Amino acid sequence: MYKIIDIHTHIYPERISDKATRALSDFYRFIVNSKGTIEDLEDQCSINGVTGFLLLSVATNAHQVRSVNDYAAECVSRSRSRGYEAYGFASMHQEFEQMEREVERILSLGLKGVKLHPDIQGVDVTDKRLYPLYEACSYFGVPVYFHSGDYRPEYRFSEPKKIAKVLTDFPALRVSAAHLGGYKAWDEAVEYLSGNERVWFDTSSSLWSMTTEKADGIISKIGKERLMFGSDYPGETIEDELKRFFALSMTEREREKVFYENARVFLGVE
Repeated sequence: MYKIIDIHTHIYPERISDKATRALSDFYRFIVNSKGTIEDLEDQCSINGVTGFLLLSVATNAHQVRSVNDYAAECVSRSRSRGYEAYGFASMHQEFEQMEREVERILSLGLKGVKLHPDIQGVDVTDKRLYPLYEACSYFGVPVYFHSGDYRPEYRFSEPKKIAKVLTDFPALRVSAAHLGGYKAWDEAVEYLSGNERVWFDTSSSLWSMTTEKADGIISKIGKERLMFGSDYPGETIEDELKRFFALSMTEREREKVFYENARVFLGVE
């Protein structure tokens, strides 16, 4: 029996979960397969033997930032009280003022880092409005989790080459580049991000989009040392993503690390 941390999940308050998942479906042009609530996420974890999860927050405007972060911290606390190894990342928005103060505040709430979804937030990762955030995260030693890559030319806000530029500009910053380094930009992820020890990767929203052989090839190039299992709940069910993950070529020891140990190192809880 493996210990498993799902490193890439999203949830919404129940009163808006239907609206939020519909918007997600419209944006990415696929069917969202789950409810998107903390209760449903916990249920899927319980059914599939998942030990815990990382909640990744996204604020679509500056006014949402504090309330979104408070809700993430509340859900983490609730899930931990119910026996889950739950963690949370705060959100930030490019128009939010006093980024350093908010990073300090979210750490006091027990959150472990900051998530950016540049496509949905409409901001390039190299936008100078985000540089105070990178500076604050570097100072406090917390990572930034990027949605990375897209196949649509109008959504190239977080392509791997741009994440590499951020890493050059902030030599103390640690990041995770989701979706095997860049959704449908995997050749670029290998070129610009593999080999950098400050970059972590997850398997979310990737394995369903390629053959197992292609996934094995990409993973062999980016390495398994900083690779983590992620479902991208509610876009995919945890059950389906686990099935896809188990089809990959890995030793038992490698699975243990990708499922659990790497995530704990990335989160700074080892």
